[in-house]
Amino acid sequence: MSRIRIKRVYDKPLKKDGYRVLVDRLWPRGISKEQAAADEWEKELAPSATLRKWFGHDPGRWEEFQTRYKAELDKNKAVDLFIKTHKKKKIITLVYGAKDEYHNQALLLQQYLEEKAG
Repeated sequence: MSRIRIKRVYDKPLKKDGYRVLVDRLWPRGISKEQAAADEWEKELAPSATLRKWFGHDPGRWEEFQTRYKAELDKNKAVDLFIKTHKKKKIITLVYGAKDEYHNQALLLQQYLEEKAG
């Protein structure tokens, strides 16, 4: 599998980002498609609306969020399709809108995809 990075969608896009994939279910506020510079918007890899609302970016819920999100990913057919479709890309950057760089779905998704792709 490709090397997977993560980056806030609000940070300036760079060539070294490689293939940029927005992994939020909702489009980030105040960002145009040009500013996002996303090659793809993969809503299906994002947490469900129910889980996203429950988490609410509360660091106190991070541990449980990880467990619930991994359970969603385990059942998500989009994961295997994503890995198969993107396995030849050198660099993939998962972009996200959350302010918290330590408690967000992109961080967990990065780890999950790397483990799953082996």
